Amino acid sequence: MKETIIKVTVSDVRFPTSLEQHGSDAMHNDPDYSVAYVVIETDRGSRGYGLTFTLGKGTEIVVCAVEALSALVVGKALGDIVGDFRSFYRLLTSDGQMRWIGPEKGVIHLATAAVLNAVWDLWAKAEGKPLWKLLVDMDPKQLVSCIDFRYITDALTEEEALDILLKAQEGRQAREEQMLSEGYPAYTTSCAWIGYTDPQLKQLCTKALNCKWTRFKVKVGADLQDDIRRCRLIRETIGPDNTLMIDANQRWDVAEAIGWVMRLAEFKPLWIEEPTSPDDILGHATISKALAPLGIGVATGEQCHNRVMFKQLLQASALQFVQIDSCRLGSVNENLAVLLMACKFQVPVCPHAGGVGLCELVQHLILFDYISVSASLHNRMCEYVDHLHEHFKSPVLIRDACYMPPKDPGYSTEMKEESVRKYHYPQGEVWQGLRNQ
Repeated sequence: MKETIIKVTVSDVRFPTSLEQHGSDAMHNDPDYSVAYVVIETDRGSRGYGLTFTLGKGTEIVVCAVEALSALVVGKALGDIVGDFRSFYRLLTSDGQMRWIGPEKGVIHLATAAVLNAVWDLWAKAEGKPLWKLLVDMDPKQLVSCIDFRYITDALTEEEALDILLKAQEGRQAREEQMLSEGYPAYTTSCAWIGYTDPQLKQLCTKALNCKWTRFKVKVGADLQDDIRRCRLIRETIGPDNTLMIDANQRWDVAEAIGWVMRLAEFKPLWIEEPTSPDDILGHATISKALAPLGIGVATGEQCHNRVMFKQLLQASALQFVQIDSCRLGSVNENLAVLLMACKFQVPVCPHAGGVGLCELVQHLILFDYISVSASLHNRMCEYVDHLHEHFKSPVLIRDACYMPPKDPGYSTEMKEESVRKYHYPQGEVWQGLRNQ
């Protein structure tokens, strides 16, 4: 892998999902699912593709951050990067000047994720493997060497991480074969966006049931009586034995969250997701303790800034379900740290994937988690949103409500060129057409 990166380009690609209320929730009522889309090119003509997810406005700021980081990437040899990935990760996250606008959080970290996602895609393609398989086949010591353990050794040391990976070697081949034949269990969020009408909710849930879906998530938090009505409708539609989750998208204060969820407890939700500010670790701990007697867990992580905050959430017993995000954290490197910490603390990982491209990416991470880390499917499932997959060259494959492992080399991040052109903001033909209406 002596090829050298010679160019990094980034595009602002936005899809007008707000027109039909796709993705709407109590805090984000008009999202336009979007990406800062990165393409890395090498002197041998290879390309790696990466992205980070946004909701429309502000994507241009992430694009600027990617452009600022690109100077740290151009000129680097792929072999040198993957030979000491921890150092390359620190190069991007610990630049003496740019880290000031993070560090490891916010816009600069979203940009870092997009760049690193492209590097991992490039590496997996160079090895001729889908990313999950690259990770599964990697020597545990090399895997550990990709992780920056700075700030988390009080929760997980490098030696403990290596021990977890070595112990999971037993039965690994059988689990890989199981995934290839059965797939990884998923749940759907596509049936119950907050902007959908009651007839839409019932029609979509019924359709999902007919397609063998058994796990459903509904958005809540804008109006209590509306939530009670919608949760009752969905519970009656899906029946008592299927799984229901609720998601408030950070809408409430701590006491408000506890009181509101208690009013929804009759519908037997498995978890309440993002009940309060994603930064409020002790608030999540208070909510978790209050809801435990009801059998309702707390799930969070899609807007958890970094591995350090996940460390604290786990140490404080503030969540019962870890929701990693493939674009919020610093790509695969940082997600590996969180997967291993979650395993040590025995908290199941149920990734966030509500957004354009997130299903394509995070399926690789959760497959790796089951095969090479947790070795468990208990209380584990991966979110699925049935939007915008047609814009990817290797879209996710769902069979019987399960993610089937990708087979194409890479990180499943490459978008179709015509989609990038059509939805490029602001000059793409879709956006020009909307402005002319």
